[in-house]
Amino acid sequence: MPLSNARKKANKKWDYNNKRRKQYLNRRSTAKNFILKEATKDDLVELKSYIATREKDFEE
Repeated sequence: MPLSNARKKANKKWDYNNKRRKQYLNRRSTAKNFILKEATKDDLVELKSYIATREKDFEE
């Protein structure tokens, strides 16, 4: 089902007004898909250490 011109315009306006949010959502989706679909065991071990480091940043 194709989008109406009004919906396309609204989407474009939201994208323009929410660039940082859109980028955040895109990066989060990319990371999740990598972890769930492509990551090797070694990748997951490395990512866990990155996550632990990042969590420590929030504790400070």
